[in-house]
Amino acid sequence: MGTDPLYVGKLHSDVDKGDGSIKYILSGEGASSIFIIDENTGDIHATKRLDREEQAYYTLRAQALDRLTNKPVEPESEFVIKIQDINDNEPKFLDGPYTAGVPEMSPVGVIKTALPNMDREAKDQYLLVIQAKDMVGQNGGLSGTTSVTVTLTDVNDNPPRFPRRSYQYNVPESLPVASVVARIKAADADVGPNAEMEYKIVDGDGLGVFKISVDKDTQEGIITIQKELDFEAKTSYTLRIEAANMHVDPRFLSLGPFSDMTTVKIIVEDVDEPPVFTSRLYSMVVSEAAKVGTIIGTVAAHDPDASNSPVRYSIDRNTDLERYFNIDANSGVITTAKSLDRETNAVHNITVLAMESQNPAQIGRGFVAITILDINDNAPEFAMEYETTVCENAQPGQVIQKISAIDKDDPPNGHQFYFSLTADAANNHNFTLQDNKDNTATVLTKRNGFRRQEQSVFYLPIFIVDSGSPSLSSTNTLTIRVCDCDADGIAQTCNAEAYILPAGLSTGALIAILACVLTLLVLVLLIVTMRRRKKEPLIFDEERDIRENIVRYDDEGGGEEDTEAFDMAALRNLNIMRDTKTRRDVTPEIQFLSRPTFKSIPDNVIFREFIWERLKEADVDPCAPPYDSLQTYAFEGNGSVAESLSSLDSISSNSDQNYDYLSDWGPRFKRLADMYGTGPDCLYS
Repeated sequence: MGTDPLYVGKLHSDVDKGDGSIKYILSGEGASSIFIIDENTGDIHATKRLDREEQAYYTLRAQALDRLTNKPVEPESEFVIKIQDINDNEPKFLDGPYTAGVPEMSPVGVIKTALPNMDREAKDQYLLVIQAKDMVGQNGGLSGTTSVTVTLTDVNDNPPRFPRRSYQYNVPESLPVASVVARIKAADADVGPNAEMEYKIVDGDGLGVFKISVDKDTQEGIITIQKELDFEAKTSYTLRIEAANMHVDPRFLSLGPFSDMTTVKIIVEDVDEPPVFTSRLYSMVVSEAAKVGTIIGTVAAHDPDASNSPVRYSIDRNTDLERYFNIDANSGVITTAKSLDRETNAVHNITVLAMESQNPAQIGRGFVAITILDINDNAPEFAMEYETTVCENAQPGQVIQKISAIDKDDPPNGHQFYFSLTADAANNHNFTLQDNKDNTATVLTKRNGFRRQEQSVFYLPIFIVDSGSPSLSSTNTLTIRVCDCDADGIAQTCNAEAYILPAGLSTGALIAILACVLTLLVLVLLIVTMRRRKKEPLIFDEERDIRENIVRYDDEGGGEEDTEAFDMAALRNLNIMRDTKTRRDVTPEIQFLSRPTFKSIPDNVIFREFIWERLKEADVDPCAPPYDSLQTYAFEGNGSVAESLSSLDSISSNSDQNYDYLSDWGPRFKRLADMYGTGPDCLYS
């Protein structure tokens, strides 16, 4: 235990006479590190503390040597040093600290409680320290400790209790159905399933108006509305509400009933409500023959509040855009404002507004469906446009068309039409009409031998009468064409001109010939005009510049790199100018400005000299654009942010436009930037 070496034992050889001629050496486990030997005496000592729990024994070898020759005087011997155990380790709890759960109110058992009625609600956790001693508790023994946390688990030993005997809540009468009126909660000291409760209304005058349910998360009782509230009908309600545990433990019934009662009073507050109509939907009928101002019906609404404010009526014109109806603002009487037509609109759905006189913001809405009753005000007519034909070889009595009629009116018993020929057509020798008594009629031939050369079209007036009261009638004309038919009676051609062609030309052919002649005349006139214009000499005034010839294109030019826009040789040779060259990629319009007419000069030397003089002036003038690269465009295109760059109307001495931005457009616009940008004041003409 100390710092000094501990004597373990002694080795001795029979050869050793004590004269120091023998020395002892030690080898094996722990030799020199733990165990050392005195080479003269053979005493063995331990230099370090030994721990039996780490290593219980050591095996060593000893040998006696002659000190002078260093040779063994005896064979090597082996011995074992066994470590003797002492009580140097205290007891230990391997899995501590420990936790345990014990139901409250538990009886004495394997785990004993010191108190008979331990209440979790008073204290739910206890910390115990457990000690273990070795050597059966004798003196000198060691001990170890651990902690045990004992938690009391809950049992349902506490009934629910309302904190108050009564509650009162105020709610407005306008609160919608299913809205929450109040939340109440009974206190229960238990937790988990032992604290789960159910609520129910057991008594009171609001059994059918309110209901109560439980919030599973908070265990609150939620009171909601089942029916609409009306302050004018009832101003308050009283409810008796019971809260009870859902899981009752029979062992603790002696602690009292596991339920509690409370009273909830609900006060209904008055709210200014809009007027209410006596009916949600009014159904009215009126004849379409009713005169303007005819009374159709009456609507009624009242203020449901205690003040019973007077009500004024109006029609929502969004539902009566044509203003067919009016309503009396005080009485609610609805009248016609225009003539009605059932065929245009058979039912009118309008909204009537009822407004409180004292508070116009309170508006009630009623719905009125006005059905228009039909009268016989539409005469019958053909059901469709008929294309009727009769064959030239038709026989008498042959059916050529079956007709029917329609009527926009809608009589209660359905339509009944009567067909006949008019008085003027009743005695014709070509066709007759047969009424089929089923709202249809049949047209038949009365003779044979129809010829298109004599008459190609027949018009048959048919008289149709309906069964209304009073009845209405109309005369409809049936157009019948005479056609050439095949053996099956199918029409092939119905044009009378087919028989005229052998004798002469048809009208269409004559018109086509005349059109061709006129076209040829127009072409001849155009050719003559163009030739005359080519022969006219080009005479220019010395005071006018040749640049007055404007070449206009519909597309935007390509800048200085566009060499197709204008032939610059024309500026140097007037002979070339007389033969105008057109642009190869776009057909231009060439407009010559009006100018006085001069006599033709055969020699163009004067003009060449004039051009060269102007060219030299431009070469030395820094403000004048070069003739050989100037191109003028009248329109830059819809997408151009620079708009028009025409030199004819955008550049003047009074121009307030700034073209400095042209210098930012790149090298293609450098020349324009030099011409139109900031610099010396120059006037271009």
